[in-house]
Amino acid sequence: MNAPFGFNRRHFLQSTSSGFGYLAFSALSTWAAEAAQSPLAPKAPHFAPRAKRVIFLFMPGAPSHVDTFDYKPKLTADTGKDSGKGRGGPATLLGSPWKFSQHGKSGLWISTLFPEVAKQADELCLVRSMHTDLPNHPQAVSQMHTGTSQFIRPSMGAWSLYGLGTVNENLPGFITINPPAQGGGAKNYGSAFLPAIYQGTKIGAQGLPGALGRRSGGGGEQTISNIQNPRYPTETERTQLDFIQTLNKEKLQQEGFDPQVEGVIQSNELAFRMQNVVPQVMDMSKETEATKKLYGIGDNETDAFGRQCLMARRFAESGVRFIQVSVGNWDHHRNLTASMESNCGAIDKPIAGLLTDLRQKGLLKDTLVIWGGEFGRTPHAQSGDGRDHNNKGFTTWMAGGGVKGGLSYGSTDDYGYEAVENKVHIHDWHATIFALLGLDHEKLTYRYAGRDFRLTDVSGTVVKEIFA
Repeated sequence: MNAPFGFNRRHFLQSTSSGFGYLAFSALSTWAAEAAQSPLAPKAPHFAPRAKRVIFLFMPGAPSHVDTFDYKPKLTADTGKDSGKGRGGPATLLGSPWKFSQHGKSGLWISTLFPEVAKQADELCLVRSMHTDLPNHPQAVSQMHTGTSQFIRPSMGAWSLYGLGTVNENLPGFITINPPAQGGGAKNYGSAFLPAIYQGTKIGAQGLPGALGRRSGGGGEQTISNIQNPRYPTETERTQLDFIQTLNKEKLQQEGFDPQVEGVIQSNELAFRMQNVVPQVMDMSKETEATKKLYGIGDNETDAFGRQCLMARRFAESGVRFIQVSVGNWDHHRNLTASMESNCGAIDKPIAGLLTDLRQKGLLKDTLVIWGGEFGRTPHAQSGDGRDHNNKGFTTWMAGGGVKGGLSYGSTDDYGYEAVENKVHIHDWHATIFALLGLDHEKLTYRYAGRDFRLTDVSGTVVKEIFA
C-alpha cells in the first residue's frame, strides 16, 4: 500500500493534542513511518537521463506540416494538378502559400510563418516522418497523450511523474495549461489506473474551438481553481484538514486498499501546501520588462500564449516535472491562409522567447521542449483554401533535453502525404521521450487487471539517431 502523500508528523501530533487525532491514532501508527517516502518523491531513472523535465507545446486541431516545417518544392511546382488521392472526387494539389528558406548553420528549411522560431533553427530537431493510426481528432489526440485511441489509459505526463517523481513537494509534478477538450478532455492529463496523485493539475479552461488567445482559454490571468480557501485562515483550515484526514485514513485502514480514498488523502495535503507556493510561481509581476518583451507579453497578438510560455518556464525552474501548454484551433479545413497567419503569429515569438529564456538560464540543456499536433494535413486543397486531416505523415520537433539541434530526421514523400523514410510512430515518439528522461518504456509498467501496462502498449522503438 502506498503511503499517504504529504502526511505530516508535526500536524498529526498537533491534531492529537487538540482532540482530533484520537479517532485514528492507533489505526494509523504504521502510517507515520511509511509516509517518509511519498509517492511523488524523486525516483532514480532506469539510466542516466538527458532531460530532467518536459515542456510539451501541443497544438490541437493539427497544424499543416507542409506549410510550416516540411518543405515540398514539388508540391509547389504541381499546384493545381489532381493527385489522384481524393475520396470520391478530385484532389487538387495545393502548394504552400508561404515561402521556405534555410536557417542557421544547419540549414533547416522553415517557412515564413515562423520567422522567430527560424532563428532558433540550430536548437531544433525536426522529426518529419511522424505517423499515427487514425485521422480523427478525438482518437488521435487520445493516442498522442495516452498511447491508445480506444481505452482510458494514463497520460504521458502521469506516466512520467509515476516514473520519476518530482523535486518540489509543494507543487504538482504535472501541470497542464489550457488543456485540450478533444480526445476525452480530462483523459488527456488523467492518471487512469495509476494512483490519482499522478494526474495533471489543470490551469485555465480546456481549449475551445475558435481563434487563439483569450477566446480559446488562453487568457493571461489564469489560475488553479479553488487555490485559496475564502472561509478559513490557514491555522483553522489545517485543523479542519487534520480532522478530515484522520477520518479518511481510518476508512483506508478499514478497507485495506482504496485508491480513491488514498488519492483524496494525498491530494488534500498537496493542495494545502500549494496555497502559498502556486500563487508565487504564477505571479509574473517580478519578471523584468525585457523578459516579458521576449515572450511577446503586452502585444495583443502574442500576449496570451506568451504568458502561458513564461508560466511554463517558471514551473519548470521550480521543479515541475511535466508541463503541457495547449493552444488551438488548428483544424484548417478552410480559410487556411488567414488562419495559419493568425495562429502562427500568436505563437511564433512566445516559443522563440521560451527557447531563448531557457537557454539563457541554463535550463534548455536538460529541458525537453516538444512542439506538435495530433496529425498533419493533406497536400491537396479542401474548400479551395484548406487542408483535410492526414495521419500518415506529419512533423513534430524537439529542442534541448539531449536532442541534436539543427537536425532533420525522416521524411515524407514528395507531396507530404506519407512518411517514407525513418518512420516514427506515436509509440516510437513516446519511447524516445521517455528514453531522454532516463526511462525504459518497456520497464515503466503498472500492474492492473492482471497484466502489466505501459504507455507504448506492446511496441515502440527509441529513435536514438536524434540524440546529441
